[in-house]
Amino acid sequence: MTEKKPVERRALSVTFVWLAAAFCVCLVASNLFVPRLWRLGSLPLQLSGAVVIFPISYILNDCLTEVYGFRKARLVIWIGFTLSAFIALAAQIVTMLPAPLYDESVPVADSFNTLFRLVPHMTFASLVAFICGSQINAWIMSKMKVATKGRGFWSRAIVSSLGGELADSIIFYPIAFAGSLPFMGIVGIIFTQVIVKTLYEIIILPLTTVIVKKLKAHEDLDTFDYDISYNPFKIRDI
Repeated sequence: MTEKKPVERRALSVTFVWLAAAFCVCLVASNLFVPRLWRLGSLPLQLSGAVVIFPISYILNDCLTEVYGFRKARLVIWIGFTLSAFIALAAQIVTMLPAPLYDESVPVADSFNTLFRLVPHMTFASLVAFICGSQINAWIMSKMKVATKGRGFWSRAIVSSLGGELADSIIFYPIAFAGSLPFMGIVGIIFTQVIVKTLYEIIILPLTTVIVKKLKAHEDLDTFDYDISYNPFKIRDI
């Protein structure tokens, strides 16, 4: 009888779990904020409400990839994808529930339904864009780290976020706002979102750099992705 080899257990630290949870919350919350457009000062440009929180998910993506590697970042990206899809489905079910008992509650229910009926549509656009943008962000971050031998975190963070945000916006906004915004309006919001989100990351980069250094010291970990598969669907490979 052949002796079975013990199964290797890959422990995930408490810090990693907190980062993963924060990443998922930022993604889910940003999907709820997308429909709220706002004008950028006196300029003929507008932004989505998601810009308030969505860039944080890319900062967290950079931290996860830099410290824990592409494999674990890929896992967290898919967890965020699944949770967002669940929220979209749940929102659709809740909006289909019968009207409330008292007339005073009807306006609240109608307002709720008006907002959350948009969530599945927005979330579909967001999920397609997110899975592409986040994977590209993590892929660039991982590849550049190996190529630079771990030097130049600033450049890696900026280039990876720019690539990810560009892919995300180019996919998301045409799907989300087709028919409700003119073509040039969609082009304008794509351009504005990419610029603002990238500036957001650059401004907060000194803090991100400090956090990454502390994470590496706390976790005693600095992962380089040598000889791995970048297949986005190999989520069991962590």
